[in-house]
Formats: sequence, C-alpha cells, structure tokens
Amino acid sequence: MSNQTPNDNVLLRVEDLKMHFPIYRGVIQRQVGAVRAVDGITFDIKRGETLGLVGESGCGKSTTGRTILQLYRPTAGSVHFDDVDLVHLRGEEMRRMRRKMQMIFQDPYASLNPRMTVTDIVGEPLMVHSVATGKEIQDRVQHLLELVNLNPSFASRYPHEFSGGQRQRIGVARALALQPSFIVCDEPISALDVSIQAQVVNLLEDLQQQFNLTYLFIAHDLSMVKHISDRVAVMYLGVFVELASRDELYEKPLHPYTRALLSAVPIPDPIADAKRERVILTGDVPSPASPPSGCRFRTRCPIAEAVCAESRPEFREITPGHFVACFFAERFL
Repeated sequence: MSNQTPNDNVLLRVEDLKMHFPIYRGVIQRQVGAVRAVDGITFDIKRGETLGLVGESGCGKSTTGRTILQLYRPTAGSVHFDDVDLVHLRGEEMRRMRRKMQMIFQDPYASLNPRMTVTDIVGEPLMVHSVATGKEIQDRVQHLLELVNLNPSFASRYPHEFSGGQRQRIGVARALALQPSFIVCDEPISALDVSIQAQVVNLLEDLQQQFNLTYLFIAHDLSMVKHISDRVAVMYLGVFVELASRDELYEKPLHPYTRALLSAVPIPDPIADAKRERVILTGDVPSPASPPSGCRFRTRCPIAEAVCAESRPEFREITPGHFVACFFAERFL
C-alpha cells in the first residue's frame, strides 16, 4: 500500500525524494562519495494541514524542507505541488510557483538583512514579484505587521532594534507577503526563549485558520510538535521511520526510534514519569556519507536482528494511516 492519501485534497505530494551532496577530494576535486542527507522519502500534505517533522540534529529535516521548495535541486524523486512537478520547472515558471510557497527560517538573527528596514525586508517579495509598488507596498507592509501583532510604526526600524521574538514575527510577515498557500516552518521557535515560543506557535495557528495555510513544521521540540501538528513524521538519517496522526504516534509509537524519542519527553506528573519505561539509545548517529546497510537505525536499535542488516525495511502501513519502516513493528501493537 502507498502512504499517499487517495482524495483530491492533497496540496503537496513528495515521492522518493533524494538529496545527495557530493564529496570532493584531491587537487582535481574528484568525487569520492556523497552525503545522503535525504535518501528516498515519500509523503503528502493535505490542504490546511500541519505536518510535523521531527528527528535529531543532522537527520535531514531542514534539507527536506529546502529541497521541497527547490532551494536545493533534488538528486532524484518528484515534488508535486498543486499537481505541478516542481523538479522540472525552471526560470519564470518556477518564479511564479514560488509565490505560493514560502519559508520561515530557523535563525531570526541570520535571516534578516541588517542593512534593510522592516519595510524593505517585508516589502521585498512584493517588489520582486511586481505585486505592488510605492505607497501600496508601505500600506501592505503595515497591514502585515498588524497581522503578526507588531506595531505598524516599526516599519522604518532596522532588525537590530528588535528582540528575537519580534524578528521572527518579521520573518513570518515576510513569508505571508505574497499570500502563499504553503509555508515550510524550519524550526521557527528553536532560537527563541521558551516564553516567546508559545506566542509564535499560537500566532502561526491563528494565521493558519485565517488564511487556510498548509504547514510543514520542522522542530526538535516534541511537545510543541504535538501541540501544533495534525500528523507527525519521524526522520532518522535521511529516511522516514514513522508517520501517523499526532494522537496515534504519541500514544502508540511503533518504531523503536520513535519510542526512544518520546521516552525522553518530560512529563509534568512525577508519578507517571516514575512508572514509564525510559529507552536509552547507545552509540552515535552514523555518518550520512556512509549509512549502515539495511535498516539505518539497526546500529542503535535495542531489538535489531540479522535481517535488519541484510535489507532495508519497507515503509509500510501497519494500521490505517500509520506507516512504519521496521520489520518488527507489530511487536508494539
């Protein structure tokens, strides 16, 4: 069975997506290998849905987001957005599609040009795509600042005059400028204080309802992903190991890696916390330049057997809508 949704409500459909970065050595820069940052993932996102994407640092989450938006040209696979395959678009065709897809970057300090005012930063997409000019841009920027709960009079200020949370709101306003239908949120809260994180997430949820936005929400924080996502995908070393609805994934994880991740999430109830079983993973994450044979997770897996080294487990549907890449997932049912 395919892990694609059969209905017509799918906005984004990704099939067997791969993004390999070549490794060059020597004087003549001969290619000696490749970093398999994303190595064959298939999923879809429905209109108005938030798909959470979690996994530890370096597993390929941000690369997945950037490859979907064609900021990196994929090594293989297809990305269908509104039934148009983005992989084959070039030049003006790709530029037109970019209006419908935007990105909120991880670091609000690095993603805003310090030499530009807020009007320049938020208004730049409008100018680049010839959506508005002159006074129209100023009016639209002020409206966008109001949408993200910033004072419109801040429009003439520079990024250094704002806090991290305010800068991230400016990033959100810039992403909304062209009225996109799909936004990749690349760890938009990881660089912010905990007290500000909830405000930014609540803002994203409000904007989603207001404009029927579709999100790919990339994050480390499993409790925040649980709060904002409709479905959650778990990534390990360039591949998806589990994909399910939020409640099912958190209540009944079927992959050993997901179980280990969730066992590390703090619970505010000390009695429940004392009762639960902690899964401690041993060893380090292998290099994406030379991943293990068979199952990527087998070198750290507590239930790995000989078959795990011989062949790569299929990403299969175990229960309706719940996909797992593990030979022994049924043990946890």
